[in-house]
Amino acid sequence: MPVTRSEDAQVHEIHNARFTSLIRPGTGSAELCVWQTEVAPDSVGVPHRILGEEAFYLLAGEVEITIDGESAPLRPGDAAVAPAGSMIGLTNAAAEPAVLLVTVRVGFSAELPDGSTFVPPWAS
Repeated sequence: MPVTRSEDAQVHEIHNARFTSLIRPGTGSAELCVWQTEVAPDSVGVPHRILGEEAFYLLAGEVEITIDGESAPLRPGDAAVAPAGSMIGLTNAAAEPAVLLVTVRVGFSAELPDGSTFVPPWAS
């Protein structure tokens, strides 16, 4: 049975955020990827275009999500979905980290501002 123990989860740090890989092909999933994202306090994420649908659920803290130029605050218990092809970004203006649970389909990738394609290792 594929189980990811918290102490065995892979952690990646990039762009003022920590990504903890929970569910992905490397842990036994055929269709879904799930990870926890911790957005550092007082930080602005790198805007990027997602090439697949992405869902966010805020576990702790506060964050502002921007999807195609429209911004909305998220508080614990709030969720948002970004459609494939949208430009997204996360901002944490608070003094505490914001923690989100994020899910996508296997094969997810994003396009960075320089035009390069990025396949997150926490989703592959």
